[in-house]
Amino acid sequence: MKRPWLPMAVCLLWALLAIAGSWLPLDPNQIHLDSILLAPGTGAILGYDDLGRPILDRLILGARTSFLVAIWVVSLSATIGILIGTISAYIGGWLDLVIVRVIDIFMAFPGILLAIAMAGIMGPGINNVVIALSVVGWVGFARLARAQTLSVRERDHVAAAISMGTRTHRIIFRHLLPLISAPLIVEATFGVAAVIISEAGLSFLGLGVQPPESSWGSMIRDGARYMLVTPHMVLAPGVALMLVVLSVNLLGDWLRDVMDTRIRQTGTDK
Repeated sequence: MKRPWLPMAVCLLWALLAIAGSWLPLDPNQIHLDSILLAPGTGAILGYDDLGRPILDRLILGARTSFLVAIWVVSLSATIGILIGTISAYIGGWLDLVIVRVIDIFMAFPGILLAIAMAGIMGPGINNVVIALSVVGWVGFARLARAQTLSVRERDHVAAAISMGTRTHRIIFRHLLPLISAPLIVEATFGVAAVIISEAGLSFLGLGVQPPESSWGSMIRDGARYMLVTPHMVLAPGVALMLVVLSVNLLGDWLRDVMDTRIRQTGTDK
């Protein structure tokens, strides 16, 4: 399968802008009264918003917000969920029963609604957004890790490690996690796209980052009032959000196909 070069380029550009945004000569909060609602042109590539701030600069600042939230949420959710799911499946018994019931309870509620409720209780802010999305995001990783661990814990090398008296944590980290890492990496890729959408949704509702910080969701919310007059206020962050999420999902599909092919080839060789 050919590599999706265009999605890779979009994701790389997104990451570079997010990381290097602090060193770029940007002035996202500078108000230009003579440029309020000015359309894209030579003065500003993407025009100005309702307060006379350059949309391009705020778009780059929003890229950093979405990137940081996505990395933190996926990292925390994956770490917590994978450990819980793997330990639950390996130990089994009453612990596994309790964890399965907890997972079922979380799965019964729509994740975004639970995140909105938590963000509303804790208050707006990027830190609270990370916590709220992490609380609902670990469930998918835990469920997948548990299912994968159940399928590999009876293999010969695991039984041999147990018979040799290998400690539980060593079995989990040395013999189980490497075998189940492929589907978890794919899950993390799709998780990044889901977190970007969730963060934009919370910011659109006013529960995400607060002014003067910028988010693609808050930019869409501010521009919705002027949609018929200056559509560029909505189109710029909307297109950026669509391109990044679509690119991440395409990369996830490619990784899934590549890893599935390798797993099949390994199974055939054996």
